[in-house]
Amino acid sequence: MHLKTLLEILLVSTRLGFTSFGGPVAHLGYFHNEYVKRRNWLDDKAYADLVALAQFIPGPASSQVGIGIGLMRGGLMGAILSFIGFTFPSVLALMIFATLMQSFDISQAGWIHGLKLVAVAVVAHAILGMGQKLAPDRTRASIAIITLILLLVWQTVYSQVILIVLAGLAGLIIYRGNKDENPVDLGIRLSYRFASICLVTFFSLLVALPALRNVFTSDLFALFDSFYRAGALVFGGGHVVLPLLEREVVPAGIVGAEDFLAGYGATQAVPGPLFTFASYLGTVANGWIGGLVATIAIFLPAFLLILGTLPFWNVIRKNPTIQGALLGVNAAVVGILAAAFYNPIFTNAVTSSVDFALAAGLFGLLVFWKVPAWMVVLIGAAGGTVIFMFL
Repeated sequence: MHLKTLLEILLVSTRLGFTSFGGPVAHLGYFHNEYVKRRNWLDDKAYADLVALAQFIPGPASSQVGIGIGLMRGGLMGAILSFIGFTFPSVLALMIFATLMQSFDISQAGWIHGLKLVAVAVVAHAILGMGQKLAPDRTRASIAIITLILLLVWQTVYSQVILIVLAGLAGLIIYRGNKDENPVDLGIRLSYRFASICLVTFFSLLVALPALRNVFTSDLFALFDSFYRAGALVFGGGHVVLPLLEREVVPAGIVGAEDFLAGYGATQAVPGPLFTFASYLGTVANGWIGGLVATIAIFLPAFLLILGTLPFWNVIRKNPTIQGALLGVNAAVVGILAAAFYNPIFTNAVTSSVDFALAAGLFGLLVFWKVPAWMVVLIGAAGGTVIFMFL
């Protein structure tokens, strides 16, 4: 693999890691803007297929999409560099925060509020673009809207997975005669053998670690087991992992309740994936080594799953029958993003008419004036500070 390509993957993902605020769905908006619109590394259809797969399997969806794009662009090393670039800024920030002290609360700062409004603009832009490509007719628009409605009124851990399956079945029936004559190859450079080893490793660790925890009584081993299980069993992204982590570390006395809440506030304030909350908890529990162990443990399942499923997914998605199902699934992805746009992104960020005005202005800069996302982030942070100081 060309060194220039790998360096580009690292630099682009690192910039996203420093500027992607707002949680998992906002990250998908930033990715769409950078990788699809700006760089054309993949098209809307391939991106939606990748998002659908990440929503269907356990783990942090945005991180898995980033790993998948890195894999498509630069092979296994590209996947690793894409993950490191996107994750490293928040890991470092949260480990430093845990080391210094948890006595100050920055979650209510004005610039944090401004960054939440940036996420509103970015996700709205992504939904608009993906909706035009993936739900262009009445049938697929209806699938997207029905998915949106059901997710807003029926909120369970498995709602997304169930609705993706139902949308796939609807697409299978409605579009069974539609065949894509030019299916796009995702460019996955991994063998089925390697993918199979990843899947076997994922399930083996899930079964073996709890049993081995009784043999190896090290605190670090126990930490690895707890965070691996949390990363392996969570559907629906970063917010869902928080109560699971709380049950693992607070009752056991690994991290105190106040420290847990302080770290949660700090996690909301940094860019990148919410799963890096594990970096903070591990550092509080066992110093920087604990932070690194917890980080590796919680992201390892996501890595093994996306590397294990993508090579098979790349072939399955070219099947004419599956292509019809994917038309329904991709429309449902638009609905899923729209539902998450309302809650938690819009409801948490827009609390006044002034907030909405700033979000609308940021949306206009992004969509019509084509201002780069990183600059919109800076403008949003400044705008949030002004609102906090004077209004």
